[in-house]
Amino acid sequence: MKPLLAVGLAVGVLAGLRLWPHEPLEQTTSSSRLVLADDGSLLRMTLAADGQYRLWLPLERISPSLVEALLLKEDRNFYWHPGINPPALLRAATATYSGGQRQGGSTLSMQLARRLWDLNTRQVPGKLQQMALALWLELRYSKHDILEAYLNLSPMGGNIEGAEAASRIYFGKAAAQLSLSEALALAVIPQQPGRRANFGPSLQNARLRLMADWRQTYPEDPRNSSLLELPLEARTRQQIPFLAPHLSEQLLTSQTGNELNTTLNLPLQRLLERLIGGFIAERRSIGIENATAILVDSRDQSVKALVGSADYLSTAIHGQVNGVLARRSPGSTLKPFLYGLALDQGLIHPMSILKDMPSNFGYFQPENFDGSFVGPLTARDALIRSRNIPAVWLASQVKSPSLYGLLQKAGIKGLRGESHYGLALALGGGEMTAEELARLYLMLAGDGHLRPLRYLVEQPQASGAALLTPQAAFMVRDMLRHNPRPDGLPANSSSRHWRTAWKTGTSWGFHDAWSAGIVGPYVLVVWVGNFDGRPNPAFIGAKTAAPLFFRIADALPLALPTVADKVDKPPAGLTRIDVCAASGELPNRWCPSTRKTWYIPGVSPIRVSNLHRPVLLDTRTGKAACPPFDPQYTREEVFEFWPSDVQRLFRAAGLPRRTPPDALKNCQPNRHGDQSEAPQIRSPLTQVTYQLRLSQPQESIPLNANAASDALTLYWFADQTLIGQGPPQATLNWRPGKSGEYHLRVSDDQGRSVSRGLRVEFLP
Repeated sequence: MKPLLAVGLAVGVLAGLRLWPHEPLEQTTSSSRLVLADDGSLLRMTLAADGQYRLWLPLERISPSLVEALLLKEDRNFYWHPGINPPALLRAATATYSGGQRQGGSTLSMQLARRLWDLNTRQVPGKLQQMALALWLELRYSKHDILEAYLNLSPMGGNIEGAEAASRIYFGKAAAQLSLSEALALAVIPQQPGRRANFGPSLQNARLRLMADWRQTYPEDPRNSSLLELPLEARTRQQIPFLAPHLSEQLLTSQTGNELNTTLNLPLQRLLERLIGGFIAERRSIGIENATAILVDSRDQSVKALVGSADYLSTAIHGQVNGVLARRSPGSTLKPFLYGLALDQGLIHPMSILKDMPSNFGYFQPENFDGSFVGPLTARDALIRSRNIPAVWLASQVKSPSLYGLLQKAGIKGLRGESHYGLALALGGGEMTAEELARLYLMLAGDGHLRPLRYLVEQPQASGAALLTPQAAFMVRDMLRHNPRPDGLPANSSSRHWRTAWKTGTSWGFHDAWSAGIVGPYVLVVWVGNFDGRPNPAFIGAKTAAPLFFRIADALPLALPTVADKVDKPPAGLTRIDVCAASGELPNRWCPSTRKTWYIPGVSPIRVSNLHRPVLLDTRTGKAACPPFDPQYTREEVFEFWPSDVQRLFRAAGLPRRTPPDALKNCQPNRHGDQSEAPQIRSPLTQVTYQLRLSQPQESIPLNANAASDALTLYWFADQTLIGQGPPQATLNWRPGKSGEYHLRVSDDQGRSVSRGLRVEFLP
């Protein structure tokens, strides 16, 4: 009984030692961090906290060939001894002390003990301590854990430790992908890491000796007949990849974990870096020194390339700054989202006619980039030609949400209060990053739902808040595809080009040039400028950023020949209808030409056009014929009845339109009750409190309205009191006598009127 009791007690002690909670061997040391491309290529490897290149990998993820080669070389009886191998130690001692030839007899467990406790084993006391600690390791940890720890901590030359770090650095691949020849090479390095890590003759000779042992031990291995004897090509520590530096640093800072598997596509990353570098080299003479770009796959939201500066190593351009995360004024690249809101809120459809003419919105008097005005134009043309006046007018009309509300909902950071920007937000008055802008265009490329960018493979695809309806998103994409290329080539004219829906932007003062859009299945955002904010007249979106945008856009289908540019099918709920080309409304019988437009039934504004109307003319006088009509001297002609402000703009542009005869009103029935052509108040604005200063008596509120072509005089009333009159094109300046609520009304000389309320506050 006593022997059995002793055995049982010993087993219990051993089991207790093994089961008692203890620190995993992985936690005994720090680890490097790894950033990988989507195909597993190494982008960046950091140093561990102690200055070593070390990547801990589970035993199951290490090549079996390396495990077998290492055991064959270092410890063939690893699974059978208790931590020390007495026969091997005896042979080593005999050879060392009697034969004069140093020979090792340490097991893997002993070598691991020396590494973990930093032992000096050249003297007998140190060797005895090593043996004792090896036995202790065997008592506390399994063979699996000890072998795993050795493979991750074995010296591999210089400051490289472990199979994974060595495999990544020397062969550019994971330890799981090692060939037999590479595994044999790594297996012999730990014995003499200083001499063999350069892959010179010492390593080659040791590898050939181990190779002979391998063939003898595994004679049936089919790999034995391959060219194992050929020297290996290996990289050095100086050749450790340092790729996609801005993205790598961004993820190393923002993400946890030692292995970051990114969605970045290395060939696309190199393509963008090469194109940006060439673009900068060509234009450096005009002060263009820096650019950034981000490329996103709209199919799965993954970031495929990110270039944070034109040259990471350049101190002159602050190249280590990640420009994709820098907050800059986006210019007109926000206009597509404003038009999307207007489409959703029933203010316009793509062929609606907007007015590009001198306008004031309270104290805000926007101008176009070119300083000119083009008069009436379609919403599509206003967007792709980036006209500022129509955009500001739309910004004054959209509500719930406004453009500011959409940006808030999109999670744009750093926004001030809405009143800080006012209507100027439509022209890029705020600031955002290229990453945030890419997220907005990713929303536009889909069904109008906000989606986060995916930087890591394990990040799930997700869908967030709906910023636009699928119908509005599609119509904006369709509008932007008509934007002409900067090189003059027809849009989407070649099978080598993917369909592109794009927009440019230029910030105030020429600080930033942008081009953003959808290229086939990808979203691309490009920025050109200086990180220190220095302006340059060359920083114009259409002239600087757009050529770089299309240089990349044209290269993508060549770099990705297997990727298809799918047809963008309209979502349910959209209809194609004919509208009058000149008015954007349903054509009446006199409209001379029509065009197609997309239309959301029940949402998009639509009415029958009355721009074109017939007038009976007296052939003898050329004036309007009045009843009773004499068929012999009467003919019918169709005139365009443009409002007075548009007629005035046509005349200023040297493109006057035929004006309906002045006598028309004297011949037609009284139309005082017809309000279809009532004046349209342009100023004052609705839902605005006008503040006037008592100390500035010259301050006033401008009163201005559009009128029908047959109206000659407008009359302005404040609370039933006539405050002034004049022709439709005139602006009346009004300064009320005191603060309060006022009811303004304007009437034309045909009896048509319109009114609105406003509030006035006098300040000191």
